[in-house]
Amino acid sequence: MKTRFSAKFKLTLILFSLIGQIAWVVENMYLNVFIYKMFNASASDISAMVAASAVAATLTTVFIGALSDKIGKRKIFMCGGYIAWGVSILCFILLRKDIIASVFPLTVSAASVGVTLVIVLDCIMTFFGSSANDAAFNAWLTDSTDSTNRGAAEGINAMMPLVAILAVFGGFMAFDLDKEQSWTYIFAIIGLTVIAVGIIGCFIIKEPRIERAKEGYFKTVIHGFLPSTVKANKSLYLYLAAFIIFNISIQIFMPYLILYYEVSLNMTDYVFVMAPAIILASVLTAVWGKVYDKKGFMFSSSASLMWLCAGYIVLFFFRSTALVFIGSLLMMCGYLSGMAVFGAKIRDLTPIGRSGMFQGVRIFSQVLVPGVVGPFIGKTVLANSETVVNNDGTESFIPNESIFLAALIAAAIVALALPLFRKDKKGE
Repeated sequence: MKTRFSAKFKLTLILFSLIGQIAWVVENMYLNVFIYKMFNASASDISAMVAASAVAATLTTVFIGALSDKIGKRKIFMCGGYIAWGVSILCFILLRKDIIASVFPLTVSAASVGVTLVIVLDCIMTFFGSSANDAAFNAWLTDSTDSTNRGAAEGINAMMPLVAILAVFGGFMAFDLDKEQSWTYIFAIIGLTVIAVGIIGCFIIKEPRIERAKEGYFKTVIHGFLPSTVKANKSLYLYLAAFIIFNISIQIFMPYLILYYEVSLNMTDYVFVMAPAIILASVLTAVWGKVYDKKGFMFSSSASLMWLCAGYIVLFFFRSTALVFIGSLLMMCGYLSGMAVFGAKIRDLTPIGRSGMFQGVRIFSQVLVPGVVGPFIGKTVLANSETVVNNDGTESFIPNESIFLAALIAAAIVALALPLFRKDKKGE
């Protein structure tokens, strides 16, 4: 019998997942635009920021996830983390050229200092966000679901990045992103919203029943990385290895996606083009988690990778608005449904009572390696890309379609490796 979700569980899942993903969208997609437009960041700067954030997210999730297991609590990290996360987002309001120039009057370039400060503050923000979302929320979600409903819950969780993109795209339409004042409003709105969710969580989150980890804290921290743990959970680590390559594919193009639409394709109305694609992909992703529950990993992942690769091919070869929409729709469907089925499978294989410890391993495969390797590949592919001269005489790079070809190669590796996976017990 399928375990039914309570109303409070659904509200917590939707609220914490959606608002958390909105904050991550601002960081993962729009912070790149912010540093590009406000401080003339290069592809190397963006790659460095993404990599530094990935390292911060991984270390945070490893240590905070283990700590939440050690004390046997998730709620305090979720609520307190979201409040601190929101405060750190508000701090970006202070990163303006005029403020930087007044604080560092002897500095040659406020823009270069701005790039450094954005990267540092991004890591601080990532610490709080990963504590609350990557470590605590994801452990709570694993603890609060079982094998009968995990795919459905993960389908909802996995669709939220696209819903968040839609919300951010729609919300940001009113702002001119070339103006500093617009970013002040954006960071204020997002920061205050995240704080509000942390406060609401104090009243709606049900603490799952988990036993406190009996091992010492340090052993809890390194548990997921021990050879003995890998040996005892071979299937889990096999899926995690594939998940790494899948996410590398995503991170090759994702940091440059909005810049590609706006700068390379001159799509000033890309929000209107992307909104229908995002809505359709979100609906599919919510349903696809249930397909995983019924059909299993092999069927659901094969379809997801097929859509993803097809989207890359269309985006690489075509530049017309209609075909870019089709390519983006296929890419988004493959990306989010793939995240749902991989996420559900990894949660199914996570040892009971150790979900906090294994969030560090999950984030290692989802964020750290992909966040370092993916943008590096993207930066390398764009090394000889065209440039445009800005109004102040500086130059900025122009992302091109080569990022989708590189992403396609990585996704194809995962697709070709699927036959190596054992059939699971769900309809295979």
